[in-house]
Amino acid sequence: QVHLVESGGGLVQAGGSLRLSCAASGRTFSAYGLGWFRQAPGKEREFVARISRSGEGTSYADSVKGRFTISRDNAKNTVYLQMNSLKPEDTAVYYCAASRYGESVFATSYDYWGQGTQVTVSS
Repeated sequence: QVHLVESGGGLVQAGGSLRLSCAASGRTFSAYGLGWFRQAPGKEREFVARISRSGEGTSYADSVKGRFTISRDNAKNTVYLQMNSLKPEDTAVYYCAASRYGESVFATSYDYWGQGTQVTVSS
């Protein structure tokens, strides 16, 4: 069992930055692939970024590539999402997720989810 808690969301102007954190419980954090997803009002949840168990492998949605960076610290049981050059279209609730089977772009592949943190980007 893994319990995930996101933090770091908030209101920021376009062009600004935020750093999201997701703290996990449990002693097997390094055994999970991790991902960040987001969901805007009236839209489906979408993939943002993923990271391998070791942290060496990452990939991003085209819409955030070059602006967002995912990282993890297995010693602190935490995964991060650094978001730079934020745009109004980045406004959404952001969720972190953990998968026993490794990182994936598909939400259905994840076993555990956090409660989400709101990110609002004003124009």
